[in-house]
Amino acid sequence: MLEQPVAGNDIEGLRFVRKRAKLPVFADESCLVAADIPRLAGAVDGINIKLAKCGSLREAMRMVHTARAHDMQVMAGCMIESSLGISAIAQIAPLLDAADFDGAALLSTDPFRGTTIASGIIKLTDAPGLGATPATSGDLATAFQSA
Repeated sequence: MLEQPVAGNDIEGLRFVRKRAKLPVFADESCLVAADIPRLAGAVDGINIKLAKCGSLREAMRMVHTARAHDMQVMAGCMIESSLGISAIAQIAPLLDAADFDGAALLSTDPFRGTTIASGIIKLTDAPGLGATPATSGDLATAFQSA
């Protein structure tokens, strides 16, 4: 897929690329919340939800349903964030066409343990709530020293 191949405010640019591209075009910076989705109808094939941008799981769910109502595909991604953030957005994984949850893997030390991804399989934990727990105190000390 092509993810946000033009500036976030260039909806006509997205439409231009989509008409000519052989790959699906997904909006990222053009789509922060559900209210952004209707203006993207016909300009993109799908949207990329990032919890750090939309602000809540409730808004992420609104985005999924709004995109589906406009016949769009839905993926979710992340910023560079800990397993706490990944564990949160992973709660909606069954509703997605694609997921890009690699943010915690980019950290030198992750202060949380939670959802894991191995061989393309997202595995939620059995822990309560979001399923994320603080890392051990030794891991946390290292995380805060490197911050």
